[in-house]
Amino acid sequence: MFNHLKSDCKNCFGLCCVALPYAESADFPFNKDGGEPCRHLCSNNLCSIHDQLRGRGFHGCVSYECFGAGQHVSQSIYKGEDWREDLEHAEEMFTVFPLVQQLFEMLWYLKQALTLKETQSFHAGLQKMYEETVELTEKKPKEILEIDIVAHRNCVNDLLKATSKVYRADIVKKGKKKRIKKGLDYIGANLKGLNLQGEDFRGKLMIAANLSQSDLRKADFIGADLRGADLRGADLTKALFLTQSQINSATGNTNTRIPGHLDKPSHWLNKKIS
Repeated sequence: MFNHLKSDCKNCFGLCCVALPYAESADFPFNKDGGEPCRHLCSNNLCSIHDQLRGRGFHGCVSYECFGAGQHVSQSIYKGEDWREDLEHAEEMFTVFPLVQQLFEMLWYLKQALTLKETQSFHAGLQKMYEETVELTEKKPKEILEIDIVAHRNCVNDLLKATSKVYRADIVKKGKKKRIKKGLDYIGANLKGLNLQGEDFRGKLMIAANLSQSDLRKADFIGADLRGADLRGADLTKALFLTQSQINSATGNTNTRIPGHLDKPSHWLNKKIS
């Protein structure tokens, strides 16, 4: 159901490795400008150090997810014409890609909202917005550059907020005792082993937070920063709006339970509960 909204590097022109800029930081070992190919990008558009990214300081690459925008821009919008062979449109392609990536991310959230029984009362509105977003991704490059992404995201966001409200309503109605304070960020916070069902972590900074062995079912994670968060042994099986990118940026293990449409990162496999 979500496969078409996942990155397929074999059918992409390495767009994230070229179009996107990054700065030397904890996520990247050096600076790179937008439109400049990464020094590790091969001529076949694959990464020469893909199996060494974490060890060599490319944590940002490990956590990045285009939601399928890369292969769509490469194969559908530009009809398989590689930027190397079409230098005239290369700059345009690099500008179009991040815009389409945002649209595909919206599709990911809308798709999950459409799968929930709790959203039946406004299912038609979700479906309409999903189809309108798909139509935007199918426009010609120059038309995509004219899309008001912010305005469209706001419309999508209204539906996602409504989804979060009805999805978590049963937990809220139970009046469970709150273990954490609302409105705060949780950088480095110790939330180990807590009952955090139905919590709203929308847009929260949760960098290096200890969430190990916590119950995070039905918690809303849209836009939450989980870089370095400890999810070992946590239960996220019914987490809302959790993405592969967030999972990839966190620490987990074989005992971490995640939604079925996400994949456990390879760097989780040898982690044990402490």
